[in-house]
Amino acid sequence: MSPRRIPLSLRRSPVPWDRQRPTWREAKPAVISQALKRAQARPSGNWYVVGASEAVRGDRPLARTVAGEEVVVWRGADGRLVGGPGMCPHLGAPLRDSPVRCGALVCHWHGLALDGRPYAGWTPLPVHDDGVLVWVRLDAAGGEAPTDAPVLPPRPEREHALTAVYTGTGLCEPEDVLANRLDPWHGAWFHPYSFVDLTVVGAPEDGEDAFTVDVSFKVAGRLVVPVRAVFTAPEPRTVVMHITRGEGEGSVVETHATPLGVDEQGRPRTAVVEAVLAASDRRGFGVARRAAPLLRPLMRAASGRLWRDDLAYAERRWELRSRGRFPG
Repeated sequence: MSPRRIPLSLRRSPVPWDRQRPTWREAKPAVISQALKRAQARPSGNWYVVGASEAVRGDRPLARTVAGEEVVVWRGADGRLVGGPGMCPHLGAPLRDSPVRCGALVCHWHGLALDGRPYAGWTPLPVHDDGVLVWVRLDAAGGEAPTDAPVLPPRPEREHALTAVYTGTGLCEPEDVLANRLDPWHGAWFHPYSFVDLTVVGAPEDGEDAFTVDVSFKVAGRLVVPVRAVFTAPEPRTVVMHITRGEGEGSVVETHATPLGVDEQGRPRTAVVEAVLAASDRRGFGVARRAAPLLRPLMRAASGRLWRDDLAYAERRWELRSRGRFPG
């Protein structure tokens, strides 16, 4: 696609939703299943996404249950990320409800202060802040050879990107979230409010280990933004979409699936943490980055609308699998 002053295109002959080309023949269950298996076989180093970096405030911890384990992360006195188990070693208080004072997490039951070093039976966990997301390493849950840092895909430089992080939760397992993202053929059918003119131009069965898609993002009416996107799975709980051609070339959308544990009925719960890192070489993009506080809620809302549908897709897949009725 050649550069344009205005990134919008005008669709000449919009096709009604029910008259677009069916994609079910191309969306072969075996292709999706094999892509998922390859992702699950890749090492993660036992790293799990906890949430957004900006959610780790100076006065409160960021807490989440990951793979059934309570975890808290917070900023030490020097601003570095620290974290560990989310249960106080004294009498089991939930540390998620405790404040941070001068870099120490102070238990709100009896005042035991933790500064990130081992103390009173509480042992810190390896944590990582990549500037957009925070991660925790759980070796017992992961069961792999541990690594010093999580597997991160190529990204635009954070200082030159507009970032936003959306978090949602569904009754499914991480593989159901990945399977959704490794099925690009559903985009224009399941999300017609966002995507049109979608064509998968490259799939793993073509000798690649990626899905390459030409698609147009809907703006308003017949106005669209056409791009080429490449989907890859660098580790077992992540699918990354890179914009490789068109407006926003170099932008990245990372979808991370973090297992939480089970609900009161024994059903698995998974958090979807999606990080958008938008980049552009247009002159006006600097204005957009300066308007980030205003734009981030809109970006999160757009991700949320898609994931309301896609989590229903993932939950349905898990339900069928749990009953031994999934056809894939």
